[in-house]
Amino acid sequence: MSTVNGGWELPISEGELSRMTRDLDQAHREYLPSMHAAAADLSEQLRDSDVLAEARQEQLRVASRRRFLIGAGGGAAALALAACSSSKSTKAAPAPGSSTAPTPSTPMSSSSSASVYTGDLKVVALATALENQAVAAYTAALAAAKAGKLGTVPPAVGTFATTAMSQHTDHAKAWNAVLTGAKVPAITDVPLSNQAATLAALGAVTDVGGVAKLALQLEQQAAETYLFAAANVTSPGGIATAASIAPVEAMHAAILNFVIGQYPAPDDFLGTDKAASPTLLTV
Repeated sequence: MSTVNGGWELPISEGELSRMTRDLDQAHREYLPSMHAAAADLSEQLRDSDVLAEARQEQLRVASRRRFLIGAGGGAAALALAACSSSKSTKAAPAPGSSTAPTPSTPMSSSSSASVYTGDLKVVALATALENQAVAAYTAALAAAKAGKLGTVPPAVGTFATTAMSQHTDHAKAWNAVLTGAKVPAITDVPLSNQAATLAALGAVTDVGGVAKLALQLEQQAAETYLFAAANVTSPGGIATAASIAPVEAMHAAILNFVIGQYPAPDDFLGTDKAASPTLLTV
C-alpha cells in the first residue's frame, strides 16, 4: 500500500494495479475485432430496416393515390350521368368548382420535433452518450490530478485512468459509426440530464479515492446498461455489439473496486438495477 494525500491509501500495490491494467488493455484489444464486426452488422441491419420502412411507405403512398383516383373517377362518372339526365337546356349547368373535388390525404410526418433516435437507435445513442460521459469524467480527473487538486497520484492510477479513457473513446467511435451509418447525427458531447451533476461531483472530490468511487458508479452503470441492452434490443447486431463491450466495462469496474479497497465480486452475476434509462437522453 502507498499512502498519498489526506491519509488516503492505495489498497493494492502499484505493481498489481499495473498488471491489471495491462490485462485490461489486452482484453480490450482482443474484443476490438468482434466489437467492430458487430457494429458493422448493426449498421447494415439498420440500413436494411430503413429500406424496408421506405418501401412500406411507398406502398402506402401508391395505395393512397390509387384510392383517390378511383374515388375521383367514380365522382366524374356520376356527374356525367347527371348531365345526361338533366333538362334539355341550351346552356349546360356549370361544372362544380375544383374546391369540391376530394383531395388525397397527406401522410403524417414522423414528427419534426421528435428525436431522430428511435427504436434501437435510441439505445445506440444512449450508449454513445454514456461512453462520452466516461471520457469526460476521466479527462476531468486527469486534469485535476495534473493541477495538483488530488494531491499525490500514484503513477499506476494515472495509467489506468488514461487506458480506460482511451477504451471508452474506442467504444464511442464504434457506436457513432452505427449512428452515422443509419444517417442520423453522431453524438460528440454528453446529452444526458445527469451530466451537470456528475461534473459537479467530480469537481468536489479532493483525492484519488473520491474520483475512483465516482468513476466506479459510471462504469457499473455502463456495464449494466449494456447487459440490459443485450436482452432488450431487437437487432442481432445491437445485441452482439453490447455483449462485446460489456465485459470491458465490467473489468473497469472490477479494477476500480480494488482501487477503493473492496472486493470486486460481491454478487454472483452482474445485475441491471444500475442501468441507465433512455429517458436520461436530452436529444
